[in-house]
Amino acid sequence: MKVIVDQNKCVASGQCVLSAPDVFDQREEDGIVVLLTEKPPDGLADDVRQAAALCPAQAIWVEEEEKKE
Repeated sequence: MKVIVDQNKCVASGQCVLSAPDVFDQREEDGIVVLLTEKPPDGLADDVRQAAALCPAQAIWVEEEEKKE
């Protein structure tokens, strides 16, 4: 999984931080999202997907990696 954030689209709602605080934070001065890790651990995958789904500005994308067999 790879997480991509478009800070220009962010409306500083904080939903991502509430859903996945180990992956997202907010800048102090304006509340805009800050991505803490582009490749979160597998244990946080569901939280990251939920954060992306809840983002009112649709500023978060999740790219799923294909499993190698």
